[in-house]
Amino acid sequence: MPEWLPSLKLKKGEDRRLRGGHLWVFSNEVDNTETPLKAFEPGQPALLRDHADRPIGTVYVNPHSLICARLVSRDPNRTLDTALLTERLGQALALRVRLFPEPCYRLVHGDGDGLSGLIIDRYGDSCVVQANTAGMERALSHVITALRATVAPRHILLRGDSPMRELEGLDRYQRWVDEPGPEVLELRENGARFRVASQDAQKTGWYYDHRASRARLQPYVRGKRVLDVFSYVGAWGVQSLVSGADNVTCVDSSSAALDRAAENAALNHVPDRLATVEGDAFTVLQALREERRRYDVVIVDPPAFVKRKKDLKKGLAGYRRLNQLAMQVLEKNGILITASCSSHVTADALLQEALSAARHLDRGLQVIEAGQQAPDHPVHPAIPETRYLKTWFCRVLPASEMP
Repeated sequence: MPEWLPSLKLKKGEDRRLRGGHLWVFSNEVDNTETPLKAFEPGQPALLRDHADRPIGTVYVNPHSLICARLVSRDPNRTLDTALLTERLGQALALRVRLFPEPCYRLVHGDGDGLSGLIIDRYGDSCVVQANTAGMERALSHVITALRATVAPRHILLRGDSPMRELEGLDRYQRWVDEPGPEVLELRENGARFRVASQDAQKTGWYYDHRASRARLQPYVRGKRVLDVFSYVGAWGVQSLVSGADNVTCVDSSSAALDRAAENAALNHVPDRLATVEGDAFTVLQALREERRRYDVVIVDPPAFVKRKKDLKKGLAGYRRLNQLAMQVLEKNGILITASCSSHVTADALLQEALSAARHLDRGLQVIEAGQQAPDHPVHPAIPETRYLKTWFCRVLPASEMP
């Protein structure tokens, strides 16, 4: 064991969850008498020990965060250095190369890839890196070296602008490593081409996590009228057009995102069948209902309505209202594709809100298939929070036609 590593000791019995596979240590689990958290710097590496002083593995520590330590390795001789990061990135790359024919994917998905606090999205020869914890921020030079050794990107953009960084006491920033990269990143998904802004886009630019669900669009949208709500830059809407939709209307509150959606439609040679509406999703859906507009397929893929567990009741009501409005602009026997990216909302809870909305409208709901995050967003089986995305494909029927 590295002699220079300080120890972080757990209270009696608090090692069970970690020995069961979890990676997080909460501040109330630490024996602050033996190893006071205030003695650690944010991001400092340490050796995690149980109450009997037996080593559990190495961690990095942040005394200012509720999750005060994150497991790096169960080998007490390994720390978050270039060698470990190169090994983990190599493992992550092997999975993505096996799954996807082109270098457009989430390369590293935090805990799911054994690198808690680190996100890396790949856009061909450019990579966007988010270090969301103090430990990953401290190891950023090792991350960059390992990334270059693994995929040798031409450009690396550091997007240190996640809200999670505030919980870790970290500043926000955006910067290119070494030389400036392109203003626009390009990718290909399910046979369609897209462009997104590198620095002014949401999160890391693209939501690769819905790739698998979007791949299922064709049988639902071919020859149909589609409404894509919370469309961002047109991932669902443009892929619907490429899949043969008769026409698509994209709704988003950002005019810049809608302009990019139109550009992406043109990039895929389907500009004439795309319409855009700027505005609040709830307000726009209400207006479409009053105008008696109807669609064969409505897709609602909102941002997380429940970011904290205490907001669950209010957030679920938001999902119910959203789905009710979506159903009110659906044609008879129309298809509703409804999603939630909140880890606090289970798939069953989302479906229950959609069902409640249907019953309120005297309609029935028929579940056709379910989707989850794409395989470049692997789930850590011991950490339920990593299973965050859920999607339901439903047919909405008159209640009289349901048993």
